[in-house]
Amino acid sequence: MTLRPILIHPDPRLKKVAAPVADLSDDLRQLADDMLETMYDAPGIGLAAPQIGISTRLIVMDCVKDEGAPPEPLAMFNPEILAASDVTNVYEEGCLSIPDQYAEVTRPAEVTVRWIDPNGAEQSRDFAGLWATCVQHEIDHLNGKLFIDYLTPLKRQLITRRMTKLKRDMARG
Repeated sequence: MTLRPILIHPDPRLKKVAAPVADLSDDLRQLADDMLETMYDAPGIGLAAPQIGISTRLIVMDCVKDEGAPPEPLAMFNPEILAASDVTNVYEEGCLSIPDQYAEVTRPAEVTVRWIDPNGAEQSRDFAGLWATCVQHEIDHLNGKLFIDYLTPLKRQLITRRMTKLKRDMARG
């Protein structure tokens, strides 16, 4: 497994709509494994392929946070939301591409998602709570949308400025 570098906002690759996966290959399965490894290492609970510079409709996630509970890694190819509840939840969201920045985002509290698993089988599942927020956040990445796009223009500009400065500082080493 290979840890992949995570793109930091602003980066034009984070704003592109990702291409659907036409055919599952061993390379794509390996990419999913690498992404899970990268996500756990970060540490995070979700990661989308565009965040590592690959414009493919693939997300990984694991929202198990309880100490000692077994991990529940999910790799989803071509995930799509089939249904969303009218009831909403507000979570303080963060993003591996926008480090150390958090903001409250309102999303449907429950969603039904369909995807292709690494074995090529179609899956569908209802998600609620943190899992629902995470899957929506990651699918947004596949559509070129970041959680800061839900914020006011002023808050979004503030966070973008911070990220630009962070990238400058990182480039200086």
